[in-house]
Amino acid sequence: MNAILTATQSILIVDDDPANLEVLSNLLERSGYEVLIARDGYSAIERARYDPPDLICLDVMMPGIDGFETCRRLKNQAETVDIPVIFMTALSDIEHQVMGLGLGAVDYIPKPFYEDVVLSRVQLHLKLRRLTDSLANQNQQLERLVGDRTHQLQDTIHQLQVTQRELEQREQQLAHDALHDSLTGLPNRVWLMNRINTLLQNTANSSEFAVLFLDLDRFKVINDSLGHLAGDALLKTVAGRLLEILGHDPQTLDSLSPDFPETGWSTVSRLGGDEFVVLLENVAGLDDVLEVARCIQRQFSLPFHLANNYEVFTNASIGIALKNTQYLHCENVLRDADIAMYQAKQAGRGRYAIFNPQMQARAKLRLELENDLRHAVEHKLLIREPWQDSHDRQNLRGQRNNEFSLYYQPLVCLQTGRIRGFEALLRWHHPKKGLISPVDFIPISEEIGLIHELGSWVFWEACQQLSDWRSQFPHLQDLTLNVNLSTIQLMQPQLVELIENALMGVQLPQGCIKLEITETCLLQSNAQVFDILRKLQELGLSLCIDDFGTGYSSLSRLHEFPVHTLKIDKAFVARLQEKSNGVSENGNEIVHTIITLAHALGMDAVAEGIETPTQLAIVRAMGCELAQGYLFSRPLPPQEAETFLVTPERFTAWLTAAIHHSTPSSTT
Repeated sequence: MNAILTATQSILIVDDDPANLEVLSNLLERSGYEVLIARDGYSAIERARYDPPDLICLDVMMPGIDGFETCRRLKNQAETVDIPVIFMTALSDIEHQVMGLGLGAVDYIPKPFYEDVVLSRVQLHLKLRRLTDSLANQNQQLERLVGDRTHQLQDTIHQLQVTQRELEQREQQLAHDALHDSLTGLPNRVWLMNRINTLLQNTANSSEFAVLFLDLDRFKVINDSLGHLAGDALLKTVAGRLLEILGHDPQTLDSLSPDFPETGWSTVSRLGGDEFVVLLENVAGLDDVLEVARCIQRQFSLPFHLANNYEVFTNASIGIALKNTQYLHCENVLRDADIAMYQAKQAGRGRYAIFNPQMQARAKLRLELENDLRHAVEHKLLIREPWQDSHDRQNLRGQRNNEFSLYYQPLVCLQTGRIRGFEALLRWHHPKKGLISPVDFIPISEEIGLIHELGSWVFWEACQQLSDWRSQFPHLQDLTLNVNLSTIQLMQPQLVELIENALMGVQLPQGCIKLEITETCLLQSNAQVFDILRKLQELGLSLCIDDFGTGYSSLSRLHEFPVHTLKIDKAFVARLQEKSNGVSENGNEIVHTIITLAHALGMDAVAEGIETPTQLAIVRAMGCELAQGYLFSRPLPPQEAETFLVTPERFTAWLTAAIHHSTPSSTT
């Protein structure tokens, strides 16, 4: 920008950072201003009193007294009260800006400094200062110069009024932005918390209210697949639909103060991300609240139409907290509504749940479990690097206080009765709570991002164990090991590299490690996942679909993936029965269909959850190659599982006797 004539205009820069002082001093001196410098609030106040500048540029964060306290003291002294103060700060939150303006500052200059911004704001407020001083001088000479200066005075007053209106509008906008969401225009968390506190403190009005905490289902999938612009558009569309449900137009809540005394409004707020809150006031009873929740779910079952002809489907999990006498602070109400929302999401998404004290107890237990899991994974889980030899590995196993271990459940060949391999199953030995089921801690590890580190350890440990067994039992060269892989792990870009590094440290032939993924994983897979599975196959790993038959329908995609084995879900195996009067149960037909499908696609079939000789006889008669279940053995620690390798043919004679004892009348 062009320098302006500022012969008598001085600017005091207050900043404890020499770099900032140098940058700003050079810029202002080049523009023709006289620059004064202070490095802290105390020296700034003294210098301003004895040599008042025309403008003060004041840093917010300083040692001693900060910029806010410095400004307050300057405005409390007659010598400095009229000097305009511009704050310099990297703080971008609205609350700090509103605080500074409330102390008497006239503007903010953001850090890092931009020349045009600094000069334009300095010039604006120096101009305003000159106009103010000019108006004061003219008022003193008004009686003498009224006739000659009327036009000039009116013009100056007009300019001052315009500038003042601009400043007032800016302050109003800052106050509005502090209470509203910038994307949707809805009231934000600050507004909501102030409103709930107003309702809690309004003891004269005992009207009931309810908080509905909404979290969009599958929003991350939509955001990642369609892009952030589409995600933002969806959030704005959701906000509009919620307003329609409550019968509001977007301008209804725009100027509503959170501390208005009247009750009876129903408002929508956005907390951030994909979280919204509906606040219902003056509710007559629980039925009214549930009707709103059901209405939201009905409306959210309809598609959301976005730009570029995108049609998006998403529902919301809703947690409901009702007013009660124990609530003293708004944070507790939102906490309980959030807990109830999480319970609704855990129950299957697209549902609502009403908070009760038992939920809080469960949430506390879950938080404790999450913290213990994080500690167990981050501080006690040791993974051997590829360059470490077997002696190093044994030292690691002896030194660590690992709470995790792998148990192994045998896979039995139904033709020979011999042990074909094992499935590696993760177990957590909590030091205080004992053995914790994977059903309880695996979903948590996926949610908080520990599944990648935990999964890496599982794969490494399983490979080491299989390598040890193959060395110990060289005659069992066809021994295989199945390792589970979650959908989230498959989304990890470094998965192939991690598995390849683990395989570098062991000597295992191709085909002896099988990765088990769920059928749902096929439905959620994209081109990136397919490429990862193809690379894993090139590393010599086989792919097995676990719990087959429980997904919605993966048949259309089954042929697209390099799958070698289908595992029949134990829920179907549990329903297997012999024919009665020539009629078999549907479970028999489903199992037979899965086995037939596997063979038609050139795959093996494994029956999970075999617990009775009848189930064993039926799946064997259907042509199923492998089986596992408690009929053979529960999952065992390595030392106990090893006994099956000492006598791998232990089920050969037993299998024949068990099948003859329960021979089915028909294969299906």
